[in-house]
Amino acid sequence: MTDFNDRERAEEAKFAMDEETAFRVAARRNRLLGEWAAARMDLSEAETQAYAKAVVQADFEEAGDEDVIRKLLGDLTSAGVDIDEAGVRAALEEKAVEARRQLMSES
Repeated sequence: MTDFNDRERAEEAKFAMDEETAFRVAARRNRLLGEWAAARMDLSEAETQAYAKAVVQADFEEAGDEDVIRKLLGDLTSAGVDIDEAGVRAALEEKAVEARRQLMSES
């Protein structure tokens, strides 16, 4: 019975660690995405940092990435940047890879 309990605890710990890692990757990705969008909108350094935080917070509005994509697309379009949804989604994927690499190199 102890083996079963040990295995169950190990699986729960692994699940928790995987969820935490996924959260950290998404938050890092969103920050990088905010910095990317801020550069396209020619924001100052202080505005860039504030905007990156706003993008991270936008991800908490609903499950999935649609809230972030909507925010970025709306803000970029309002700023006169010529980009479409496919361009934002491509940047999101690129920044996800970059975020994962950064977090892996930190550990």
